[in-house]
Amino acid sequence: MVLMPIDSVIPDLKQALLDNRNTVLTAAPGAGKTTRVPLALLNEPWLNGQKIIMLEPRRLAARSSAKYMASTLGEAVGGTIGYRVKMDTKVGPLTRIEVVTEGVLTRMLQADPSLEGIGLVIFDEFHERSLQADLGLALCLQCQDLLRDDLKMLVMSATLEAEPVAELLGGVPVISSVGRSYPVETIYRPKPSGSGYMTDGVAQVIIEALRAHEGDVLVFLPGIGEIRSVESKLRASLRDASIRIFALHGGLSAEAQDEVLAPVASGQRKIVLATSVAETSLTVEGITVVIDSGLMRVSRFSPRTGMSRLETITVSVASADQRRGRAGRLMPGTCYRLWSQEEEQSLSSRSAPEIMEADLAPLLLELYMWGVKDAAQLAWLDNPPAPALQQARDLLVQLGALDKDGQFITPHGRQMAEFGKHPRIAHMLLRAIPIGFGSLASELAVLLEARDIIRFEGKAPTSDLRVRLEALRGRGGYATDEGARRRLVEEVKLLQREHGIKGAADPEGTDCGLLLAFAYPDRIGRRRDNGKYLLSGGRGAEFASGQALAHEQWIVVADVDDMGSDSRIRLAAPISMEQIATHLQDEMNEETQIYWDSESKSVRGRSRKRLGALQLGEKPLSRPPANLVLQALLEGIRTEGLELLPWTKAARQLQERTVFVRHHDNAWPDLSDLALLNSLEQWLAGYIDGMKGRSDLQRLNLKDILESMLSWEQRRELENSAPTHWTVPSGSRIPIDYSDINAPLVAVRLQELFGLPETPRIAGGRVPLTLHLLSPAQRPVQVTRDLASFWSHTYFEVRKDLKGRYPKHYWPDNPLEAEATRRAKPFRT
Repeated sequence: MVLMPIDSVIPDLKQALLDNRNTVLTAAPGAGKTTRVPLALLNEPWLNGQKIIMLEPRRLAARSSAKYMASTLGEAVGGTIGYRVKMDTKVGPLTRIEVVTEGVLTRMLQADPSLEGIGLVIFDEFHERSLQADLGLALCLQCQDLLRDDLKMLVMSATLEAEPVAELLGGVPVISSVGRSYPVETIYRPKPSGSGYMTDGVAQVIIEALRAHEGDVLVFLPGIGEIRSVESKLRASLRDASIRIFALHGGLSAEAQDEVLAPVASGQRKIVLATSVAETSLTVEGITVVIDSGLMRVSRFSPRTGMSRLETITVSVASADQRRGRAGRLMPGTCYRLWSQEEEQSLSSRSAPEIMEADLAPLLLELYMWGVKDAAQLAWLDNPPAPALQQARDLLVQLGALDKDGQFITPHGRQMAEFGKHPRIAHMLLRAIPIGFGSLASELAVLLEARDIIRFEGKAPTSDLRVRLEALRGRGGYATDEGARRRLVEEVKLLQREHGIKGAADPEGTDCGLLLAFAYPDRIGRRRDNGKYLLSGGRGAEFASGQALAHEQWIVVADVDDMGSDSRIRLAAPISMEQIATHLQDEMNEETQIYWDSESKSVRGRSRKRLGALQLGEKPLSRPPANLVLQALLEGIRTEGLELLPWTKAARQLQERTVFVRHHDNAWPDLSDLALLNSLEQWLAGYIDGMKGRSDLQRLNLKDILESMLSWEQRRELENSAPTHWTVPSGSRIPIDYSDINAPLVAVRLQELFGLPETPRIAGGRVPLTLHLLSPAQRPVQVTRDLASFWSHTYFEVRKDLKGRYPKHYWPDNPLEAEATRRAKPFRT
């Protein structure tokens, strides 16, 4: 067997695992850690004949590494070495090493939290920091602490910063292997401007590399769409039959993946157009040239909107180095980087962990199944963001996976978790099966989780999910990736077998929208007047121009780009109002609205049926609840102001008198307008129960209501301290105006005050009245709070003027000795 760089540190690794429960291993790409380490540890005494489980982030790498390890033992997969991936399992009774994808480990832990019979769990390529790897590590750590102190864990990575992981695992040793890599020349080719670069530009660099270098070429592109475009361009430009072109991505069948990884026949060369799936854990035979577009496609989740979107981003420095390393695995190579050295300075050092940007609904459901409702109870390398966790909890409550308070997992939630699919998809399947739509739901479940199998090839892309359903069934007018279609059909059959799913297939796809509504109750859309849609979750959405679905009144959206105020709809299906009314009653709520109508000055009631943010219908309420009517009426009084109440002069004067007395003694109740408005429930509510509007309020005796707020003693004191009237020397009872608490006033004709030497006082003599002295025509001639001064200084000037204007009236020379009169002159007997 050829020695690999990792072999030199195997003794140190064995000793570290002998002395510790956990260990971290870092090794450069190509060191051989994936295929050498599990075999080297298989017969360690502490393993005691138990199994080794090794996690791989991708199915392709899991199958490939298992097959390679089996071949080194001279066995077929399924013997000592086996694997478990989605839709493909090869293990046997003698299997000791199982290579699994990360979701498989989660299912194993949920089925047996103690992992009986397993002695070591290896997390390979942990630097990719997938959501399932972080979850698996957190669950295994708790398993160690609570159930299995003999369980060991090994975290392996090529580019990971080892110290934080080692600390998380308990301050464990870090074993490092420098690896072996051949020199790789790096050539920078900045992207020219223009939208066709990903097709024409990349193809041009590939052709140039084929001419300049020997060996095979590995090209990193962001997604399958770009792979297809570049492949089409190459096939049109290259006429050399010795050059074979392959696509490499996670959706390939096992056979197609094996063909890509195997060396081509003598005299042939190959071009492998790959997504980031080829960055790690794979050795593509014969590769000497890597061409890196510098882009990758990731899913980004927005807690603000509850939506995910695919986003094309630039790679990190760590990813770029991983990609370049593919060219130096077996011999010296060359790497073309399609960016400048200056641009490279702006690259982030490594990609953000998926847990920081992903939809956390699947993770949270797994935590509840594990018995943990607070993620902080587990140990994480990066704690899940609180907003995303809250968004996930709200969704699980809406889907019925959690109780309404989000405290406990429901039986329905446990059933959802057993599907091993996104909670939305699992909920759709569980809702569809009882109503006979299980077969259609299983087709949609597979389509919604898979890459698009349609090749539009010059045709305008459609957002209609029913077109994909037709393509899955081998019908329709669009070309498809036939290999991918057949795999999805097999996945549908497997799903139906595993869960006993039967039911109508719905040959026309008319129920697609209904089943989508089960999965996406927050994305049911109603067409607005401007042609855009309002979704039940409150977001706006719109179709690209030319989409037939844009004329549907009701739709359900499965995929949007979540960009801008109105997201662009990428995948949807129509739904009818009849389907909504029949099958989505649980999503609706009856909203009773009792409100104050400013126009009619009365309380109105109406009942609204809503589906999230969508209003489905409205009708007036004939007998609204009395307590809500009272609340709305009080709010109406606050809105309109106290003038809505029937203020008589007596009521207003009582209020002002009390406010005046309180101004001098805080022990009195506050009857100011502001205080009354703020305390309507305390002083007014009991009198207006059963009333609905202004006309009813006019029946109130506001004076009596306000007076009831005073004690008997206060009412008596009020008459003394703030009398309603003042009896002037003429015998008239003149009302006192208390509207100015600092200067209560009396407006009285001057002649009625003759003989009064001093200004009268109230409030126990503390406050002089302000006297508005009037002419016989009731016009003010003087305002004073010092009557004595007026008589001695001002009266004589005023007398001259009044005597000239009112000569028939009595204007004595000495007002203090004169008789007060209400007439023109005193009555003489």
